[in-house]
Amino acid sequence: MACNDTPIDSDVALNESTPSIGSSYTALPAPLRILLVVIMVFMIAVGFFGNAIVCLIVYQKPAMRSAINLLLATLAFSDIMLSLFCMPFTAVTIITVNWNFGAHFCRISAMLYWLFVLEGVSILLIISVDRFLIIVQRQDKLNPYRAKVIIAMSWTLSFCISFPSVIGWTFVEVPARAPQCVLGYTEFPADRAYVVMLVVAIFFIPFSVMLYSYLCILNTVRRNALRIHNHAESLCLSQVSKLGLMGLQKPQQMNVDMSFKTRAFTTILILFIGFSLCWLPHTVFSLLSVFSRQFYYSPSFYITSTYILWLSYLKSVFNPVVYCWRIKKFREACMEFMPKTFKILPKVPGRTKRRIQPSTIYICSETQSAV
Repeated sequence: MACNDTPIDSDVALNESTPSIGSSYTALPAPLRILLVVIMVFMIAVGFFGNAIVCLIVYQKPAMRSAINLLLATLAFSDIMLSLFCMPFTAVTIITVNWNFGAHFCRISAMLYWLFVLEGVSILLIISVDRFLIIVQRQDKLNPYRAKVIIAMSWTLSFCISFPSVIGWTFVEVPARAPQCVLGYTEFPADRAYVVMLVVAIFFIPFSVMLYSYLCILNTVRRNALRIHNHAESLCLSQVSKLGLMGLQKPQQMNVDMSFKTRAFTTILILFIGFSLCWLPHTVFSLLSVFSRQFYYSPSFYITSTYILWLSYLKSVFNPVVYCWRIKKFREACMEFMPKTFKILPKVPGRTKRRIQPSTIYICSETQSAV
């Protein structure tokens, strides 16, 4: 993504070998373009306001400034920046079918796009490793101070990886066949190496680490649930004569505690699934664009790139929707920020649950056990 710095001689040579390639492309029909832009405007609004509420919650309420919430706020901030500084220009280009913002801004938009995407992926990776350490290794080492240091390091690393596109170190071009500056086809080894490094950093490494972490977590949760079930069954049956019905009611309380303990992990797992579905097509698309000349210069490239980019932007909208669905405090905060005239439904008191430490679970005998 950025401007085409390919030498003129090599460009002419390519065009001489295939004079008809790249001379035309198939654009989307006008009604479909309008529909996509309307959806993108809605995505921008949801991505901005939904993620802004996450940042406001953490900023205005000191009690919410835990390590995990600081990470989620940083993830929300990167999505806000993506919604404000990248999506509107893509929406305009979809309507006009041309990039009207100049070659220099193309470089800047390229850097910002990869910067905010890399930061969001880095935060998801950090959260996944943190959940792995807590549930599998039983090590809760991430405090707010360490979270701030890690966040600063992730921003620095993301900037270093995305910065080459703004100074012309990479092969990129102002596209005539895409609604956004995209990585273009090149035969230069250095350019291809950068693209491989970029997609490895933005997808393959995070996906592999997160997948391994979640598989280990799921295996640990399954083993713990089975162990607790067997322990509770034998323990409660031995206590029936002493405790009567109270002994039979313990497993239900235990199941509630286990559900409460793993709910945060389930939320992060859903975010990981959303990340995978939104970014796997974009990763394949980027590699094909750079390594396959036939794909990059095909007439259908514009349509393909439009859908792929639209899907990649969907991730910034996906996160606040998941927060609203899964996190009760987020829903309550949304109600607080809404004007009173919109608060039609009465507030229904929710069921109070005690806080469960992530490194402990509860068994039938009411003694804590680190499993």
